[in-house]
Amino acid sequence: MIIGVMEFQVSVFDAMTLKDKRRVIKSLKDRISHKFNVSIAEVGYNDQIRTALMGVSIVGNDSKYLDQVLCKIIDHVRKIPQLSLIDYHIEMV
Repeated sequence: MIIGVMEFQVSVFDAMTLKDKRRVIKSLKDRISHKFNVSIAEVGYNDQIRTALMGVSIVGNDSKYLDQVLCKIIDHVRKIPQLSLIDYHIEMV
């Protein structure tokens, strides 16, 4: 069993309040978890209005497949107009 773990940091452009940020982040979490069948949560910068640190995990038998799924998630995040991808890190355990 292999566990793929990824952290990525995003900036939320139009957020003026934490409520605005949470609306965008909740939508992001719902879309990613349904489309890619992964677990995702906001794991950092909870009290900052325009920045979020997200954690993603996926379990499987093939590390190459897991890496492909995590890379597809990054590509998906880059296409969202309300967000800017700042940094990401992928690790296989």
